[in-house]
Order: sequence, then structure tokens, then C-alpha cells
Amino acid sequence: MKFKENLIEATFIKRYKRFLVDVELASKDIITVHCANSGRMTSCLGEGWKVLLSDSKNPKRKLRYSLEMVHNGDCWIMVNTHRANHIVKEAILNNEIAEIGLFDEVLSEIKYGKSSRIDLLIKSKVDIYLEVKSVTLLEGNRYLFPDAVSSRGQKHLQELMDVVKDKKRAIMFYLVQRSDGDSFSSAIDVDPVYSSLLIKAIKAGVEVYCYESILSPSEMKIGRSIPLVIE
Repeated sequence: MKFKENLIEATFIKRYKRFLVDVELASKDIITVHCANSGRMTSCLGEGWKVLLSDSKNPKRKLRYSLEMVHNGDCWIMVNTHRANHIVKEAILNNEIAEIGLFDEVLSEIKYGKSSRIDLLIKSKVDIYLEVKSVTLLEGNRYLFPDAVSSRGQKHLQELMDVVKDKKRAIMFYLVQRSDGDSFSSAIDVDPVYSSLLIKAIKAGVEVYCYESILSPSEMKIGRSIPLVIE
């Protein structure tokens, strides 16, 4: 999937109040931009790192620009979590995720469970309920999720287990938004409850897959499958 417009290069200064980031433009002007990421973003931000911004061109928005990606010196990291669902949906429609199999259509944000919406409902002979998680945390060479305690993520695992009970397929799909690691695990030190529920979900029949994104200043798309290390 290509970005609709050219991204704007800037330099990271600081993040604060979770959704606000100060950056320095090439003109040396310092502006505040929106950061669509509620996590801690550990291992994703460093003073002086190159960043890329999108321009909403919307005069009614309080913050015109949004933070899309950062570069840590080794690779691009997508920090706009809203992009993950679109990348995965496009990959499914292009038959780039072999585990999905044959399907009729892919629907987004469909109500299910206890007042939740599934990220992607894949209509097929046996319907597939697929939840997408954007992964950016890296420790050593291992990708980890979540990067903060996630009661919402815990609820999603519970609801996917309920999907399996209804004789439908349930998939937890981790999309890694960087390319400098080589395996994936749940972050047991960050959220032990989530890690325990993930093991329980796998035993209950929830399918778990992890793929990397391929990121550049002009395009974002699905990449290679990443090995799971579930302990």
C-alpha cells in the first residue's frame, strides 16, 4: 500500500502527553504533531532520530500533521498504529498470507463479542475472525507484545476463544512494524496476564501468526513470516 502523499521528513525532539510529539522541520521550525499510538513506544523513539510526517491538509484539525514512521539508524519503524489493519487487509486481498486460505470477502470493524468490533471478518466456508496487533517493541533480537499492560488486548483474547467455541476460526495476527528482529514472543515481564491468556488461547484453538512489514518512505506492505516463541 502506497502513501497517498509524499511524507515530510523531520527530526524527533520529544514525546509528551502520550499523543503529542515535537519535531524539527528542515526549515528549523519546531512544530507539534499528533502521535496515533497509545503505547509506551519503548525502543521506538530517540532524540535526533529521523521521522516522517503525513499532512492531513485539514484546516479544521488542531494538529495538521501526524507522526507516521521513525528511523533508528537501522530500519524504519511504523508508529502510527492505525496503519496495521490496512496493511493486513491488503495482504489478505492479494493472497499474500497463505494461512488464510480461500475466502469470499473481507469486512472491517464488524461488531462481535461483548461490545467489541473485530478488526477483520473474513467470510469463507468457515468464517474467520482476525484481530490485528501492531508490534513495535524490540528487546535484543526479539519482538514483543504488548509494550504496556493491555486490558483491551486481554479482552480480545478472551473473545477470540469464544469465537472458537462457536466453531469458527479465530486468528490473533501480530504485525511487526519494523525489521531488525528475528522472532516474536509475548512480553511476559510487561503484562503477565496477557501472556498467560495467549497460551490459553492457543490451547483453545486460536491461531496465532506473526509477520513483518516492509516499510519505506513511499510504501508499506506485508513481509516475511516471523517465528513464534511462546513460553
